[in-house]
Amino acid sequence: MFSNIGRSSVKLTPLFTRQDTEVISQEVLYQGFFRMEKLQLRHRTFAGDWTPVFTRELFERGQAVCVLLYDPALDCVVLTEQFRAGALGDERSPWLLELVAGMVEPGEQYEQVARREALEEAGCAVGQLLPICHYWVSPGGTSEWVQLYCALIDSAPLGGLHGLDEEQEDIRLVTLSFTEAWQALQQGIINNAATIMALQWLKIQHHSLQTHNAPETP
Repeated sequence: MFSNIGRSSVKLTPLFTRQDTEVISQEVLYQGFFRMEKLQLRHRTFAGDWTPVFTRELFERGQAVCVLLYDPALDCVVLTEQFRAGALGDERSPWLLELVAGMVEPGEQYEQVARREALEEAGCAVGQLLPICHYWVSPGGTSEWVQLYCALIDSAPLGGLHGLDEEQEDIRLVTLSFTEAWQALQQGIINNAATIMALQWLKIQHHSLQTHNAPETP
């Protein structure tokens, strides 16, 4: 058994690192709320040589934090509903059910962002945060990297409309039992990656989290 584990660890060790790439040039094509860059680069190949210099457009998005608000006492989740321009092609609606989320500003820690966004988007003062995972959103074209958390909360006082006017946020809170949320995922009503991943994690951890009470908020 241990020899198999050793072989697996070797398989999972990357053959290359950042040092095996060379960025020849980096040009900003657009700078607004987001940034688009044009890169000329090359990298080492598995055959042992280098690729020719090639071009990639990169949507520079930075780091973000998403938080699943879960009340273990009532076994429910609190999601946000808001308009998303990227979902204009959604046949059902461009208003999506999502996690609380926000971008990481320079100098901020991930937990700081989680607590700030929970307060801004849901009026929720978060106590305990459980790390779920972190991942690259779509590394073929964007630099966006997300840290996912689950926050154990008391959902009783939550509800209503939220968001910052200066960020054109118009957010409605939606409270669902875990069963309702899981059914919405299976039916394709919940159809964005971070929310799907967080609910799948909650499905795995569901039994153990039932022993938790919502902690006191700071």
